[in-house]
Amino acid sequence: NRKNTMSIITLTTDLGTKDHKVASIKGSILSLEKNVPIVDITHHIEPHDIIQTAYIVRNSYSHFPKRSIHMIAVDCFYHKDRKFLVLEANGHYFIMPDNGLFSLIFPEIKPEKIYEISHNASDDDRVFTPIDIFVPVAVHLYKGNDTKLIGKQIKSIKEVVFPKPNYNEAQKMIAGEIVYIDHFGNAVSNISKEIFEKHLSGNQNFKIKFRECSMKNIVKKHTDIITDWEKENLFLAKELALFNEADLLEIAMYKGSKTNGAAPLMGLNIGEKIYVEFS
Repeated sequence: NRKNTMSIITLTTDLGTKDHKVASIKGSILSLEKNVPIVDITHHIEPHDIIQTAYIVRNSYSHFPKRSIHMIAVDCFYHKDRKFLVLEANGHYFIMPDNGLFSLIFPEIKPEKIYEISHNASDDDRVFTPIDIFVPVAVHLYKGNDTKLIGKQIKSIKEVVFPKPNYNEAQKMIAGEIVYIDHFGNAVSNISKEIFEKHLSGNQNFKIKFRECSMKNIVKKHTDIITDWEKENLFLAKELALFNEADLLEIAMYKGSKTNGAAPLMGLNIGEKIYVEFS
């Protein structure tokens, strides 16, 4: 009889899907509890990239039922001096290494509870963290067992600061950077709609500038540019700027892709500087 059964276990890793590792993780979960619903968030995080991980998890986890269990195996190699954690936050459980990832996912809130996972692994063992440490804990939580059995409760974890945009009053300019490039080649910045609107007043004009490019308009959605332009240029890319579903300024190409999206065509990479100048 399950006590307070959890509904979903999600997986986010930097392991890719070419090799056997993701299948092995799922098999290990199902061997302990054969009816567990498992949902892949992604396995295509760039190796060890916790900023990319945070962006994806932050914008996906809340769509799952409350009390879901999110297993995040990114930058999670085993070392005897490293902590592995279970955190309760916003009605969900997160299993992850103590590498600063939680503070990137939730820069504005603290976890309600933090547990350091107890395990018997040693430096003499060949430890694959997702299976040997994370899977038993995820299934334990799924079954509704007491979180106190996971390990000792702790109060502090490693914190990393997500890159933040800055506003220069003298130059009337927001300076930010590209923090994520999506499947369609769209380049997402860390400039939020909130900070943009805060410094936009009246009928003030603005320019979005990066590299040698300059853009003067922000559209509400990609399809806002479907006009006579599209009818005459059905196979041509068209650049645009918009605030995406995460309310972050995004440079995109209409009908862009990995090869003809904003990032590849405009030379935008992670860490690239981007500015909004007001006049």
